[in-house]
Amino acid sequence: MSNNAEAIKNTLDTVAVLSTVGAFLELFTPIFGLIGAIVGVMRIYEMSTGKEFSSLWRKKRGDDAEHK
Repeated sequence: MSNNAEAIKNTLDTVAVLSTVGAFLELFTPIFGLIGAIVGVMRIYEMSTGKEFSSLWRKKRGDDAEHK
């Protein structure tokens, strides 16, 4: 009986790990979808304007701005 009990314990441990991983994947899938959508919008902006998306945040404030 101890062999069967060990096999059952190992099987339940494997099922527990797989169900935990599955739960995390269900959580991460919408997050990765949102990241993909944001990157897509950035690429569309770059194609339509011909400028890099990061140019929205980078503003030159004079000649010394390039040296810093």
